[in-house]
Amino acid sequence: MIVWLVNPFDNTPMEGYRPQRYWLMARAFLRAGFKVVYWTSDFSHATKRRREFVRENVEPIDVRLVPSMPYGRNVCLRRVFSHRALARRWRGMAERESSASARPQLIVASAPPLGLCDAARLFARDCGAMFAADIQDAWPETFERVLPGFVFSLLGMRRTARRIYCESDAVSAVAMRYIDLAQSYGSAAPMMVFGHSIEMARPIPARQAAGAGTLRLVYIGNMSLSYDLETVVKAVSGMDDVTLDIAGNGPDRERLEALATSLHAANINFHGYLGEEELASLLRSCDAGLIPMFPASCVGVPGKLADYAAAGLKVIESLGGETTAIVDRHGAGTHYEAGDVESLRKAIEAARSLGVGNPSALAMEFDATRVMDGYVEWINGLLQCRKDWGSVRGPHQDRLCGGDARQQGE
Repeated sequence: MIVWLVNPFDNTPMEGYRPQRYWLMARAFLRAGFKVVYWTSDFSHATKRRREFVRENVEPIDVRLVPSMPYGRNVCLRRVFSHRALARRWRGMAERESSASARPQLIVASAPPLGLCDAARLFARDCGAMFAADIQDAWPETFERVLPGFVFSLLGMRRTARRIYCESDAVSAVAMRYIDLAQSYGSAAPMMVFGHSIEMARPIPARQAAGAGTLRLVYIGNMSLSYDLETVVKAVSGMDDVTLDIAGNGPDRERLEALATSLHAANINFHGYLGEEELASLLRSCDAGLIPMFPASCVGVPGKLADYAAAGLKVIESLGGETTAIVDRHGAGTHYEAGDVESLRKAIEAARSLGVGNPSALAMEFDATRVMDGYVEWINGLLQCRKDWGSVRGPHQDRLCGGDARQQGE
């Protein structure tokens, strides 16, 4: 059976970065006996450059690169237009490559980008394949926090989101809040949460209380409006026994570096975007990972929580919701009020005396083999429903098809 995976955002191992959600998903489909075609953009969303493959692809995953228009910021209209062009180009390539012998029986596409996901849905309908939407973020809701909502009404993004959620054969998501979002649009498809995941080292490092020594903090990820990094820089700059390493990039990086310089924060280091081995080494050297996000960011559970869990790090976060629930369930961290410097300093001091209650249990929440094999098992159940009844919404949906939206593995 042939499955097409469609996602333009994730890094790939050939670029020197750790495998992310869709590469891990591809491996799980391979383990289940599928032939996998992986569609992605030739433009790297992470680095904002053309993809550069520094390693040979030694895995039997058939990679297809779709030519894409570059954009410089995560939140900008040029990115919207780039994604619309990407959807058109992908459809053309898909039609040319889908001969009778290479036609997919299953297409899984990430949402966002909405245009590409919708193009994949339409193509699946036309070629008779089952279509599964996998929600990574809330669009256009995320953009509407910073740009006028009428812009996205004109672009039809809400209509596109509604079509995807309501006309997909299945809907998965990285967090429950995105399942709630799909249901708010009227979706009645079989739904399930399959969170972010990462390949786990064994054993998971156990972090002890830092005591009176230096507490080493780390932040990995984007530097943009959803992240409370200005508060982080201000808080850490005034703490002599704390260091902070920031790995990543984004439109706010220069401003944050200038702020750190103005505060004479010699204890803050900016590393830029790191490869897989460099990032792993940095995480191993630290005590606690930061998730400094505003609750209004529309994010349920960020991927960086998986990275921190894999490294056995304590967590200091301000996102709330599902992220707080996971951290609290495992006694793995502390919390602060986004935008409040003193609240963050108290959370940092509280983390100093905290060990991770059970680092292996926290890590299991994000174990790639468990999560992605569970996803493929769920999808296989839906495919069987489709075969037996001609639809994944057959009379035994709840029993065989994962019709509820419970968290996988719980």
